[in-house]
Amino acid sequence: MLEVRDDNAAAFEELMLRYQGRLVTVLEHLVHNRDLAEDLTQEVFLRVYRARKTYVPGAKFSTWLFTIANNVACNALRSKSRRREVSLEVRESGPFGARPLEGMVLASSGQLPARQLDKTEMRDIVRLALKALNERQRMAVLLSKFEGMSYADIAETMDLTPQAIKSLLSRARVNLREVLEPYIEHGDHPVPKNAGH
Repeated sequence: MLEVRDDNAAAFEELMLRYQGRLVTVLEHLVHNRDLAEDLTQEVFLRVYRARKTYVPGAKFSTWLFTIANNVACNALRSKSRRREVSLEVRESGPFGARPLEGMVLASSGQLPARQLDKTEMRDIVRLALKALNERQRMAVLLSKFEGMSYADIAETMDLTPQAIKSLLSRARVNLREVLEPYIEHGDHPVPKNAGH
């Protein structure tokens, strides 16, 4: 980042290559839309570039980057809730794809293995479970589990104390367990309580 501050274009490109995928993943979990997450990732990099001259190497670069990402995601979600967007797109995700009824009929007829979890289904279940968390819990979990950040780094990113992060993650684990247990035990799909928030 110090090289980026000194207008090294190759260094900025390297930063983008290194962090783009991680940012898109975290932002997609926050805003529930891949295209929007990709747009927001570009917004984060634009802000990083604009702020390059004022960058001071105090905290870790990733903490600073995800602080910007958190702010961009919060702004996007506030803006989205003001517009009250309604999405009617056909989703390809889920264990039965775009035609869930056909898939369920196949499953109940015994033509599909009853509880075989594939990676796609597990990813969708985790995504649904994360939707059940409130915004702050979701961000804390993403930074902890996906980015491997410490309580102190997450606290700095989210402008909270490490103790508040510990508490937030503890509540998030309880909420995730409540959502995931019926699925693990009986195959019941999680229903996010706060999906619209």
